[in-house]
Amino acid sequence: MKASTRAAVPPPPPDPFDLSVEAPVPEAVAAMARHVTERFPGTDADIVRRAYRVAEHAHRRQKRASGEPYVTHPVAVAQVLDELGMDPCGLAAALLHDVVEDTAYDQADIERLFGKEVARLVAGVTKISELESLDAERPKEAAEAESLRRLLLAAVNDLRVILIKLADRLHNMETLDALKPERRVRMARETLDYYAPLANRLGIWEFKSRFEDLALKALEPEVYWGIREALAARQVQQDAYLANAIALLDRRLREHGIHAEIKSRAKHIASIYRKMRRKELPAEQIYDVLALRVLVDEVATCYLTLGVVHTLWQPVTGEFDDYVAKRAVS
Repeated sequence: MKASTRAAVPPPPPDPFDLSVEAPVPEAVAAMARHVTERFPGTDADIVRRAYRVAEHAHRRQKRASGEPYVTHPVAVAQVLDELGMDPCGLAAALLHDVVEDTAYDQADIERLFGKEVARLVAGVTKISELESLDAERPKEAAEAESLRRLLLAAVNDLRVILIKLADRLHNMETLDALKPERRVRMARETLDYYAPLANRLGIWEFKSRFEDLALKALEPEVYWGIREALAARQVQQDAYLANAIALLDRRLREHGIHAEIKSRAKHIASIYRKMRRKELPAEQIYDVLALRVLVDEVATCYLTLGVVHTLWQPVTGEFDDYVAKRAVS
């Protein structure tokens, strides 16, 4: 009697549509799910992992202009929003934001798999993308005003739609080098016209600064890299100055019974460029490139803090702006 042998047959891969089946996800996605659990105890953090699996399956045959798998883009968008503390449904929608527009999935699929809230967010982002495509055919001046108006109207219904779109544009700008020159220029101008002003209106100044810097890099690369090099040449000296200034200011504030959080930053490149043009000076002669931000609990404490600051550093005539009063009035 002959003994028979049979090769082991590997089990089939998990069905991406059967979301009850556990499947591995990249560490970046697993980290987002952990963060959601920490920020929103008792919520369904698994929705983030499930959204990634659907996005990865939907975009599986697509590549970005850089040659990377397309799914790396929605993951990067979701990571930006994770840093802002986005909720589980918002992160899931970020991972799925291009699925309806660019793949065989439709809106009904998203609602069936993730519920009405995620489907509504994805639909909002998809709608903005469709409106942007229409605006590309309109006269420039009309398109600018109309697009910004539509984006703001979308924010009224759910701010998360706008945040996803801003994060989407931010990652696209950060990976702009893979595109052809004419498309880089078009996207950079759109970013300056639509997205930087919108981020400014929403008070997301880090996005505004990054949008403006990345647009400058695309539109005037020689200017951008020239300023970068000028700043790098002074960085060690500036870092030491900032550390000493923070220690001095913190000590003086405590002496006056003021408890504050002090942050430092270098001003972004686009703002330095605007100052260079206004003052008609090269980057090496622009010294207002550092900033301290002092955070206190009440508006009244702002003025006490400002008094301490002015005892340490005398304000330059014509260069002092009272943003405390402007913010309080508005």
